[in-house]
Amino acid sequence: MEINGKTRTCGLIGNPVEHTLSPLIHNTLAKRLGQELVYVPFHVEQGRLAEAVKGAQALNILGLNVTVPYKSEVIACLAQIDDLAKNIGAVNTLVRTADGYKGYNTDMEGLYRAMQSEGIRIAGEQIILLGAGGAARAVAWLCAAKGAEKVYLLNRTLDRAQTVAAEVNASVGRETIMPMKLADHAAIPEGKYLAIQGTSVGLSPNNEDVVIADDAFYEKVHTGFDLIYNPWETKFMRLVKAHGGRAYNGLKMLLYQGIIAYELWNEIAVPESEAQIVYESLRNAIS
Repeated sequence: MEINGKTRTCGLIGNPVEHTLSPLIHNTLAKRLGQELVYVPFHVEQGRLAEAVKGAQALNILGLNVTVPYKSEVIACLAQIDDLAKNIGAVNTLVRTADGYKGYNTDMEGLYRAMQSEGIRIAGEQIILLGAGGAARAVAWLCAAKGAEKVYLLNRTLDRAQTVAAEVNASVGRETIMPMKLADHAAIPEGKYLAIQGTSVGLSPNNEDVVIADDAFYEKVHTGFDLIYNPWETKFMRLVKAHGGRAYNGLKMLLYQGIIAYELWNEIAVPESEAQIVYESLRNAIS
């Protein structure tokens, strides 16, 4: 693609950003869809987030993704915020408006699209969610919003799980999220569950780490979904498979949250055929 005076810029702000695969998603889409757009990572030092967002607006940057540690902090820098992102308390996509950026959270819908593509359903399901951090918080909202019957929210500290559960339950008007200490996982009733691994435990290079190592836990899991995508197969996934379950990683969540952001910036719908081409590029980059 030729870069000229009509080329628009999008990017990622975070700290660190050097490892990101997001440029591969957006630059591949721009090239394949024939759009004059480039996507670059911006390393923003602690304490300079507000400057970065203000500067991006002044530079006419079309849109930004936001990654750790700024997904909550960036809310104070916005002119507007989407209701879903406000409820979740985290923003990962900024869309330029005349008055400043509007914040969205595409993580939740990205995960939902990823699950749909694998034939995983949420409505009516009994779910175990590991973790209560930023990513897991968005998952809890997704599960409640999409009609999960019950979600056992397991976290190392109970108070964090209770806070997330109270907020989500109040919003949907029913007691869907059940907070528990991670150490008490054996108290989950017998049955078969969809288990979502929403922590950073097991992320490369710590490939052999796992939140729960107890074999009895994995006997309860019919499907495991790990938000981590590097390594390709986490220990959590291997344990799910060893006990007869299906297991998936988070690469398609990364793919679809990026595609939704791209759609917001450019006001288009990305064909599924193009999404699959980008997915294969991501797989090749990891391997």
